[in-house]
Amino acid sequence: MKIGYARVSTADQNLELQTDALKAAGCEKIFSDHGVSGAKAERPGLDKALEQIRKKDTLVIWKLDRLGRSLSDLLSIVEGLKERGANFASIQDGFDTSTASGKMVFSVIGAMAEYERNLIRERTMAGLAAARARGRNGGRPKVLDKSQVKVAIALAEAGELTINEICEQVGCSRSTYYRQVASRLDSSRNSN
Repeated sequence: MKIGYARVSTADQNLELQTDALKAAGCEKIFSDHGVSGAKAERPGLDKALEQIRKKDTLVIWKLDRLGRSLSDLLSIVEGLKERGANFASIQDGFDTSTASGKMVFSVIGAMAEYERNLIRERTMAGLAAARARGRNGGRPKVLDKSQVKVAIALAEAGELTINEICEQVGCSRSTYYRQVASRLDSSRNSN
């Protein structure tokens, strides 16, 4: 069975072009999302279409950009179909994973996506290494400076104030207290 999926991003756009093409392609059921951006994770029409897909069925779309939020999202959806024994076809892009050439094209797209992810990872790691070499360690800046941490530790060791009162005194949240102060208190107690 061919199951179609159509999507338009804004409420003033029309689904007719896509649904007409899907009907002409032989889709028995058509699901759609109207006024839903492809960048949104929640696409109820797509979810319903994917629920309907069974082994040897084909999910048909009008064009690739109607399905995925990104190349990795698109590949993830198609891999999910493949694992279930279903196929995928794009009318405008002219391929169908039930054919040898369609499988080959999608394999090339998948390989390019993996190559792109690896390049991004390599560039990120090189950038982090260069920043560390210049003395920058990255990460979130500390809320409390060293003198504020010393004051907070002294107040905590005195035992006269609650954690909330200490946080108010040094100007931090409880989570900052636990991240920057309590961890040092614990390590100083363990070293004694």
